[in-house]
Amino acid sequence: MSTAPASERWAFFDCFAGISGDMTLGALIDLGLPVSALEELLKLLGLAEMHLTAPRITKDHLTGVHLQVDFRFRHPQPTRSYREIHALIAGAPLTDGVKARSLAMFRLLGEVEARIHGQPLEEVHFHELGALDTILDIVGVAYGVEKLGITRVFCSSLPMGYGMISAGHGRLPNPAPATLELLKGLPVYGTDLPGELVTPTGAVILKGLGAIYEPCPPLRLERVGYGAGSRDLPGHPNLLRIYLGEPLTAAPGRRERVLVLETHIDDMNPELYEPLMAGLFAAGALDVALTPIQMKKNRPGVALTVVAPPAAREGLLERLFTESTTLGVRLAEVERVAARRWQESLDTPYGPLTVKVMEYGGKRRLMPEYEACRQMAEETGLPLLEVYRLVEK
Repeated sequence: MSTAPASERWAFFDCFAGISGDMTLGALIDLGLPVSALEELLKLLGLAEMHLTAPRITKDHLTGVHLQVDFRFRHPQPTRSYREIHALIAGAPLTDGVKARSLAMFRLLGEVEARIHGQPLEEVHFHELGALDTILDIVGVAYGVEKLGITRVFCSSLPMGYGMISAGHGRLPNPAPATLELLKGLPVYGTDLPGELVTPTGAVILKGLGAIYEPCPPLRLERVGYGAGSRDLPGHPNLLRIYLGEPLTAAPGRRERVLVLETHIDDMNPELYEPLMAGLFAAGALDVALTPIQMKKNRPGVALTVVAPPAAREGLLERLFTESTTLGVRLAEVERVAARRWQESLDTPYGPLTVKVMEYGGKRRLMPEYEACRQMAEETGLPLLEVYRLVEK
């Protein structure tokens, strides 16, 4: 394997215990980000009364950096709206990259909160000291990524805790609704660990950095950083681990093993295919296709094909045998080559627009993201086709 261009530096977020803002900053400090640089950043934001320490602590036999914030404000801090935080960051003397990345993350977080709570974006509020924590986490991570020269981010699948959690709006089911909204498109799995493992700030950091889910890509490993969370998890080190390294040029595309399930059906009510398809996706399917075919006795039928991770096998078989009329399913495990893809924000005359980026063999192509284009079409009155053309241009 040869190395990629020297300007490239990739980070892999190994989220075996989840991710939060302070865990991410702790891992970046462990990778070489100076705490003094973060304190200078607070001064630029007019938050010099927040003092930082970053001791190493032990979490179930592993150590990591735990970022601690000492608030020394003389007066109680007000609730801050999205509008006020946007103005604070936009007016601070930050580099263009740090400012743009920070504002994009806060906008993502604000839009999700607005949608969940039925409020206009400008009226979304971040409560008291929690708002300051979030400002430090988001702007600090944006600064750390630039300071460490990170050009692309990858992540592992994400664990979900159970139970209820306390939030500014009261008790909420765990994971928080905002977290789940932000994690759409990334793989998650349930655990028997209590409490919040992935916080909304942790989720928006992954989303805002354009994290791509795949096993650790080929790297010449330079450093590994560990960031410690505040809580102790039973029998589980509460740490975020970040690998940092120079990318190695690998084979084009991502190679993976997938399971293909297929069955032919000629005696099922067509109205039942919609809930069947939804159930298959809920059980872990990557793709579901229906193809019209001609079957025995000249009956019109349907070839149902499902592509899924091998681990989803039993759940998909149960759905097929209980929610369709099939009496048998053919299975084959095959290799799939997939283009690497992620989301980015595209500047348009009508505001930022989320688009899909596809990369294969070093060549990239932008593609419209339907839901984002549909939302812009509704907000601006443009025909959807015209929004698609903004991406194509």
